[in-house]
Amino acid sequence: MLITRETDYALRILRALSGGEHVTTADICKKELLPQQFVYKILKKMERAGLVLITRGKDGGCRLIKDLQTVSLFDLMEIMETDKSISACTQPGYPCAWRQKYGKPCMVHQHLQQIQRKLDDELKAFRLSKILSED
Repeated sequence: MLITRETDYALRILRALSGGEHVTTADICKKELLPQQFVYKILKKMERAGLVLITRGKDGGCRLIKDLQTVSLFDLMEIMETDKSISACTQPGYPCAWRQKYGKPCMVHQHLQQIQRKLDDELKAFRLSKILSED
């Protein structure tokens, strides 16, 4: 699956934070209908990537610190460590058994790589600000 549950949850967390205010994880879970056990794990990944700032303690919570106009869906999927490959054979270094057996390029592989490049370009073109906008 290209858009994993974790990436979907990350989008919904970012939607909850898109107003720019400091929000608790409990409020995010309530607003976005997300399970608490996943939210903090996802927030930690987003914090390491510089998307959010997490504050601990009595007045803890998190807030968005990166402009979502500068972040693509491709970027978020990389942060969430999502495999964006449409097929195993489009991954770098894939040992194509057909190509090895026949000693010539595999056209299936070449066409899938072309599709993969186009898909990656589309994912890179979609800014999170656009995906999360209410307009």
